[in-house]
Amino acid sequence: MTPTESELAILHLLWTRGPATVRAVNEALNETNQEQDPPEKAIGYTTTLKLLQLMAEKGLVTRDESQRSHVYTAAVAQERTQRSLLGRFVTKAFGGSRSELVLRALGDGQATPEELAEIKQLIQKLENDRTDG
Repeated sequence: MTPTESELAILHLLWTRGPATVRAVNEALNETNQEQDPPEKAIGYTTTLKLLQLMAEKGLVTRDESQRSHVYTAAVAQERTQRSLLGRFVTKAFGGSRSELVLRALGDGQATPEELAEIKQLIQKLENDRTDG
């Protein structure tokens, strides 16, 4: 199941902050919206509740109903979801070419020296793994 943009925002919060109530998710979403430039319109509590209910039906989150305030937890792994979304994006936007994606992402010259060093290390690890395995 591919999450929508709104569902992905909620999943990101649950991945980084852990299980949360509807109120906590709603407050966090609105904090994030206020940090945007320009700030986005506030999201209503009932909108967040409905999104979480739909996400539970889709299997994206689980709901603990043992307390008065239901607690939601991400039911999908962050890495697996990112890998799936990236795979679809590479296929649709770059014709399946990972090198085109990387060239486009790095071609704008905005990667920091730290990011470039991390990318070089990853390439070296992938090359080593390929020759070892």
